[in-house]
Amino acid sequence: MTLFSDASFFILLAVAIVPAAVIGLTEHSLRHYGVVLSAVLVAAAFWGQPVQALGLVAYLVLSRCALCWLARDPKSERRFVAASLVTLCPLLVYKVSAVFSLSLWGFIGISYITFKGIQTVMETHDGLITRKDLGFEDWLYFLLFFPQFSSGPIDRSRRFAADAHGIPSRDEYAGLLARGILLLLLGAVYKMVIATLIHRYYSPTVWGTGDFGTELWAQVKTAYLYGGYLFFDFAGYSFMAMGASYCLGIRCPRNFRAPFIATDIFDFWNRWHITLSTWFRDFVFMRITRWLVRRRSSRAASVWPNAVFWPTCSSWASGMALQLTTLGMVSFTACFSRQRKASRSALGSTRLTAMTSGSGFSHGS
Repeated sequence: MTLFSDASFFILLAVAIVPAAVIGLTEHSLRHYGVVLSAVLVAAAFWGQPVQALGLVAYLVLSRCALCWLARDPKSERRFVAASLVTLCPLLVYKVSAVFSLSLWGFIGISYITFKGIQTVMETHDGLITRKDLGFEDWLYFLLFFPQFSSGPIDRSRRFAADAHGIPSRDEYAGLLARGILLLLLGAVYKMVIATLIHRYYSPTVWGTGDFGTELWAQVKTAYLYGGYLFFDFAGYSFMAMGASYCLGIRCPRNFRAPFIATDIFDFWNRWHITLSTWFRDFVFMRITRWLVRRRSSRAASVWPNAVFWPTCSSWASGMALQLTTLGMVSFTACFSRQRKASRSALGSTRLTAMTSGSGFSHGS
């Protein structure tokens, strides 16, 4: 069974929403029900794939042990680095081995569960999560929450825990349930109807021997069709994930916000796969920036975070495929150029203000 794809999943989901609605509308906690339901549906997704299931269990055991070990002395840099490496190890093994067509330690949802696992490690090290917040049930629910398990959106642990432990009023949950059902229907239209229709006309071909204009048009048409298909397929899944989350009382964050009306590539990445972009921003980009600033490397802090951020994003998404790694470098170049232009504009404005202030031309003088 494939989450948010097979008919069997949607039948199970429809059945599962009924008890959730009863529990929520009677103002009881949905947390325990959500844990059991997530465990059942994730287990169903791994049915008939014992090797992948074993890989998931091994990951959960290793990451839980690493997190508990770090929690005993969260400020220890040695423990933090070791716990981070243990938590990242399966994903690194899988991504590197995939380059050689081996795909070792791969299992459904490996990327997103790793993002959540390393997030809890970093937040424990930063003191944002204490040992009291690391209950096994809450941790397991966060990692295995089935709407977000295979393809996101990537939630934040403290926000997720607040929703999981909260008990909304009857009216509040009724609003969540109604919105959740609408998002499920909208996502189904995006993914099952529009994306399927676009994919029917999508037929990539190599550059042929015809005249230049014909071949160029074929490539441009293919590129736009693929972009449309990718958006409606992924956004449709994300809307359905949000809808299922809302039905369980979890306010899942939005993942897409009209990316094709973006004004530039920087704005585009603020609208496309938002939870991934913000995750990398908070847990990769900003950490590298702070580390460089603390070492008084202001020039390096304006270059290296972007140089690491974009290739890392693209390598994760593509498994180190040349095309998307190149896209990451192009994004880095575009965003870095934009950043330098903005910095120069700000510097110019500062100098102009200083000059006009000294000359008596500033506003209100």
